Parts: sequence; structure tokens; C-alpha cells
Amino acid sequence: MRAAIMTVTNSPLSVETVTPLDVGPTDVAVRIAASGLCHSDLLFLDGQGPTPPPMILGHEGAGVVEEVGRDVQSVKPGDTVICSWIPSCGHCWYCTRGQSRLCSELGWLYGEQKYSRSDGSTAARMLGVGSFAESAVLHERSVVRVETDVPPEQLALIGCGVTTGVGAAINTAAVIPGSTVAVVGCGGVGQSVVQGARIAGAARIVAIDPVELKRSTAVKLGATDGVDPTAEDPVEQVRALTGGRGADYVFEVTGRAEVLGTAFSLARPGGAVVLVGVQHPEAAIPWKPLVQLLQEKRVLASWYGSSEVRRDFPRLLNLVETGRLDLDSMVSRRITLDQVNEGLEAIERGEVIRSVIVN
Repeated sequence: MRAAIMTVTNSPLSVETVTPLDVGPTDVAVRIAASGLCHSDLLFLDGQGPTPPPMILGHEGAGVVEEVGRDVQSVKPGDTVICSWIPSCGHCWYCTRGQSRLCSELGWLYGEQKYSRSDGSTAARMLGVGSFAESAVLHERSVVRVETDVPPEQLALIGCGVTTGVGAAINTAAVIPGSTVAVVGCGGVGQSVVQGARIAGAARIVAIDPVELKRSTAVKLGATDGVDPTAEDPVEQVRALTGGRGADYVFEVTGRAEVLGTAFSLARPGGAVVLVGVQHPEAAIPWKPLVQLLQEKRVLASWYGSSEVRRDFPRLLNLVETGRLDLDSMVSRRITLDQVNEGLEAIERGEVIRSVIVN
């Protein structure tokens, strides 16, 4: 099989042939039909991931099961599956309390060496997935079976960006109908927050992003207003649109430390700031606890959209099938595996909502 491997950080991926070491008792071999390129892939490429290279990147994938290990019970060959980058065991303290994205048992999968390279070295999989490949060997708990005719390039997005964004609005923030929402950063996850807020019934949704493509796409997907933060003060603009108060819910999706203060200022007193973007490990909260206390602003963390993937993947798919969640408009480019480096560069330049590798 061919795969795109990070051999060293801050360098282009190497597309090469690798061989799976085995299909273990709890493993599932999946022919990857599509894999989305996410900003988190850039974070790993920058050396911010928990696993060192060499490593097959990609964590937002969907495909068809080709082989299962002897102990696998949840899927069989021929099943369509969506990959989940948090493999939840289903029985630890967190999993049994509806917080499977905090599973304490299967984190070891992230460093597992599952492929051999032509030079004799081995390679791991990004977050236990490694979907920038023609096929992948994953743990059974890293896949969710679905029954659908939705195209794979849309299914793949559910594996990360859509679940993270829609889940942040519906699960973490529990957006109330008629409320006001501001979304800071409108890439793939931000567009999903916009759609989640729309589905939840928000009356006004302000999309804040310097890239016109992202603002216009957000408006197409449900935003009522678009703000270019490089041309006008987003805080003043949001206050002008909300009777001088600020937004009920503000979603920080960029993962940039310098934007956190703006997100806090965008929220009205009594409102909520939802942290969605992955911040640098050294980032610090740029507001004073006393100000937060006096204004009673809630700060919520949303990890993987506070999702339960075996519950939420099918729910999101139902929304797609009934036309309430538009994933096709989020796919800016369909590319090949050999174009993966061009796709990652397009993310850095802000040219796309999502590029998807289609095998």
C-alpha cells in the first residue's frame, strides 16, 4: 500500500510504499476511500503531536472494511466505516459516563508501530488512524460502522471537522434557539460550528475570518453576517449587531493564542466563550479571572465536539441525508494522494475549506 509519511518535522511528506506488520486480534483493515486534510495535520507536521516521526499522517477518513481480526465483533468485511481519532474503550470510568472522548485506556494506540518501510524502519499512525494512505489498519474501537449512500469525501469530514464543529455548538455550548453566535475562524471546523449553530436555531451567526472565501461560504451555510477582522474591529462589529451587548456564544476555532483575548471580548456579560481550536502548549489565557467573575462569562472547552462518536456519527449522517447539514459545499478540492503536500500548503495559504484525498 502507498501512504504519505512524515519522516521529519517541518518537511514535505514522503509518499512511499509501506507494509502493514499484521492485523491483530482487535484490528480492522480498511480500504481508505477518502481522507480530509485538517489543520491538525499541520500541527503534527510542526512537531506538536504526541508521536514522533516516522508517521503516516491523516486522521479524518472513511472507507470500507477489508479484513478483521479474530476478536472483532462490531464490523465485518464490506462494511462502510468512518474513522475516529479518539479510540474509546467503552468500559473505563469516562466511557461509562458519556465522556468517551476522554477515554483513559486506549491512548497507547497513538504510538503503536503498525507499518514497515522499505529501509527497514517502522512507522506509526497519526492518532491511531493514519488515513493519508490507500488502506489502513486500525483498532476496532477507532472505526464506526454506518449505512449510507453519502459519498466518501463527505463521510470523511464527519471523522473530525464536522463532529468537532457541530458538536461544539450542539453538545458543548448547547446553543439556545434565538441566540446570537460569533465564530472566529471559518475553516472546516468553523464552517461546521456555523452549521451546528444554524441547526440549533441561532437567530444571528457572525462569521469572522480574514479570507473572503471562508466568509462567503459561511454565509451560504447559515451565517447571517461576515466580518473581516483585518478591515474592521470585530468586537465593535459584533456589538453593533447585538444591541451593544456582544454575542451569547463565541467559538474560538483558530487555535491562535493572540485571538483568545478577542474571543473573550466578543462575548456579552453572562455569555460563553467556547475553546475549539487547538492552542500551542505554551499558550496562556489572556484575561483576568476577576473580569471573568464580574462579567460572569463562562469559558467552555470542547474536545472533539464533546462527542460520543457511536451516537453522534449516525446523528450527523442523518442530518446530511435529510439536507440539514451541507458537507458538499465544504469540499473545496478533491485531490490524489500524490498531491497531499500541495493540499497542506493550500491550508496554510487559506485557499480551501477542505481538501479531500479521494482514492
